[in-house]
Amino acid sequence: MLNQPANPVGIVGYGAYIPRFRLPGTEISRIWSDGNEVGPVKEKAVPGLDEDTVTMSVEAARNALSRAQIDPRDIRAVWVGSESHPYAVKPTGTIVAEAIGATPATLAADWQFACKAGTEAMQAGMGFVGSGMARYALAIGMDTAQGRPGDALEYTAGAGGAAILLGPADESVAVIERSASYVTDTMDFWRRPGSHYPRHAERFSGDPGYFGHVIPAAEEMMAEMKMQASDYDHVVVHQPNIKFPVRAMSMLGFKPEQWKTGLLVGEIGNTYAGSSIVGLTAILDVAQPGQRVLVISYGSGAGSDAFHLRITDRVLDAQRRAPLTWDYIRRRTPVDYAQYVRMRGKLATD
Repeated sequence: MLNQPANPVGIVGYGAYIPRFRLPGTEISRIWSDGNEVGPVKEKAVPGLDEDTVTMSVEAARNALSRAQIDPRDIRAVWVGSESHPYAVKPTGTIVAEAIGATPATLAADWQFACKAGTEAMQAGMGFVGSGMARYALAIGMDTAQGRPGDALEYTAGAGGAAILLGPADESVAVIERSASYVTDTMDFWRRPGSHYPRHAERFSGDPGYFGHVIPAAEEMMAEMKMQASDYDHVVVHQPNIKFPVRAMSMLGFKPEQWKTGLLVGEIGNTYAGSSIVGLTAILDVAQPGQRVLVISYGSGAGSDAFHLRITDRVLDAQRRAPLTWDYIRRRTPVDYAQYVRMRGKLATD
């Protein structure tokens, strides 16, 4: 389904947040395979003892506001997509809205759709702004490092995410010229109520899951916009590991120079609901006016969102107003597996 709002919509502010703590894949291998396994990513970001989806969302939102230079009281929706909301019954969105000064005249809600919960909130924000119901809407994708101890997911389950502030196209750093959604009922990854850790059906994770949604969503968008892969300056897709996004972008005809800026999974792991949009923030940090960007998310269950962006002159000023995504990636404090277990509360103490 291709989407184009009645009124032009763009990204007026953006911001990322990634915790400083890093768990090397070699540490996981040391504990669970006597060092004989090579992890699929070099290391992953891990939240500190005082960090969760709420605190990280607040930091990313404040960066987005710094870039947008707007009054937070003008935001009419604060929506947080995540697989790791700290409360089962109490929205993350209200806490974030209060912390950034957007309350009380705003909507607040939490979104779910596995790893595309952040772009799901973006789609809703586009509709809200594009219909004229709001001037600004804030969409956040943020997650903590989840993964059952010893499971393959533990190597890649990282923490962090991004906030995307949507508003009128004439105020934006990037105009969203078109979006698309592509969904089916395909089971490849899930977590039942009351379960601590997600499970995955590996035989469905690549095909028909990831590739069965990312590829057609991208192809539909490019066909609609009459674009070829070579017409884009940057591309970012969901990054559950290194192999999947590289293969998908190669299948679509993209070259490494087009994806290298937004491919962050090897440095921070899979940030789940924030994966594709945290890669987008890294692109916006270096993008130049007039450039074209293709963004493709993926969420297990399953579905993809696609966005065709055109960068505007406003991006150059916005880039200087808040920390860059790579600033967060470069500041790192390594931890061992025991520290990671303590930080993530993986030991039952009562």
